[in-house]
Amino acid sequence: MAKLLYLAAIAALLIGAAHSILGERYILIRLFRRDNLPKLFGGTAFTKATLRFTWHITTIAFWGFAAILFLMAQDAVSFQNLAWAVAATFLLIGATALIASRGRHLSWIVFLFIGAVCWYAAVG
Repeated sequence: MAKLLYLAAIAALLIGAAHSILGERYILIRLFRRDNLPKLFGGTAFTKATLRFTWHITTIAFWGFAAILFLMAQDAVSFQNLAWAVAATFLLIGATALIASRGRHLSWIVFLFIGAVCWYAAVG
């Protein structure tokens, strides 16, 4: 059973990478060439940044699931290990949203809050 879970974890890592690389190349770049994107906060820069980081946080979520699958394969699923995996995933997502939007898309606050709460639960 562990081999299948490792295989699933590797597949989750690979699909995450493919999602970001191929999505950037074949969807986002082409989408951003359009002249009819919504103009939020006075222009399309915020719209593009939001679409880009939203696209890529999906990849981070896939990688968070991969971490959980690895824990399952190692028979290391515990409250603390799961809390660490979820904390790391949401902290990375929050940092991505914060940096990519330069703090203007307020989702980073919620993502970092979730990550911090999970971190606290893992050490508590």
